[in-house]
Amino acid sequence: MTYDLAVWEGERPADDLTAGEVFTDFSNRYIDGEHDDPPTERIAIYVAALLERWCDITEDEEDASPSTGPLIDEASGPLIYFAMRWSMREEASAYAVDLADSMGLVCFDMQLDRLRP
Repeated sequence: MTYDLAVWEGERPADDLTAGEVFTDFSNRYIDGEHDDPPTERIAIYVAALLERWCDITEDEEDASPSTGPLIDEASGPLIYFAMRWSMREEASAYAVDLADSMGLVCFDMQLDRLRP
C-alpha cells in the first residue's frame, strides 16, 4: 500500500473540491496525456530537495527511501504525482508537504482528497 501526493505549480485553489478538479485536469494533461513534458524548473528543484533528504530508491542500498523511483520520472511539466511507502507516510509526507509549502507549490493529499497544509 502507498500514500500518494500530488504537488504542482500554480495558484492555491480556493477549496478541496477545486483542488481535486485542478489535479484531474493536470493529470489528464501531464500524466495520462500523449505529451511527455520534462518537469518545470521549480518541480525539478522540488524533486532535488526531496532527494537531498532521502536518496532515490534506485540508489537505495539501505532500503531507507520512502518513495518510488527514479523520482524525477514521476514529474511532468508543472506536476509531480508520487507514491510513498505506507510505513513511512507520516514522516515522508510531512516533509514533502512542508517543502512544497516553503517553495510556494500546491500540495494535494490523494488519500484525504484535500489540500495540505
